[in-house]
Amino acid sequence: MTMPFTSLRDHFLISMPHLLDDTFAQTVIYICDHNEYGAMGIVVNRPSGIRMCDLLNHLELENQTGLESERPIFNGGPVRDDRGFVLHTRAPHQEWLSTHAINDDICLTTSLDILEAIARGEGPDTFLVALGYAGWGPEQLEQELRENLWLSCPANSDILFHLPLEDRLHAAAATLGINLNLLTAHAGHA
Repeated sequence: MTMPFTSLRDHFLISMPHLLDDTFAQTVIYICDHNEYGAMGIVVNRPSGIRMCDLLNHLELENQTGLESERPIFNGGPVRDDRGFVLHTRAPHQEWLSTHAINDDICLTTSLDILEAIARGEGPDTFLVALGYAGWGPEQLEQELRENLWLSCPANSDILFHLPLEDRLHAAAATLGINLNLLTAHAGHA
C-alpha cells in the first residue's frame, strides 16, 4: 500500500545523532521544495568560512553598506556548491530575476541581481546566503525519513534567520519537544 504524499516544503530537517555522514551530521536543512520528483533544501547552520565581504569582493561588487561584511556564507549542501542561493524574506516592491516563493514570507533567489542590491543596501531586510544545496531524488528523502536519519518539523523564521548558528540544531529539535543530547547515536526500529 502506497502512503499519500506529504510535502515537507517550508519544514526543517534535523539530522539525528546517528547520522554520521560528514556532509549532513549535526545539520538543520530548510526544505525549499518537495514534491513527487524529489526535494531541495539549504543547510542553514554550517558556515563555509567565507564572509559576505569575501563573496561580494569575488563577484567584484562594491559593498556600499559595510554592514554585512562579517556575515557568514553557508555551506548549503553538496549539489552545485559553486552556485549561490539566497533565502530571504519577501519585501514589498522588490523583485529579482529568479525567485521561487516558498511560502507567503520566505523566498529563494538564485540570480545575481539580489546580491547586487544587497551590496547597494537595497536588498531584503532579512536573508542568508548559501553556496550549494542539498538534493534528493524521487522517494529518496522519504526513505531516509523511514530510516530515522532525520526529524522534521515546520520551519520557524526566527530559527532560520535570527538565532546564532550554533543554536539552530537544538532549537529546531526543541520545537518538537526533543533534546538531541538525550538521544542515542545508534539507530534502531521497534
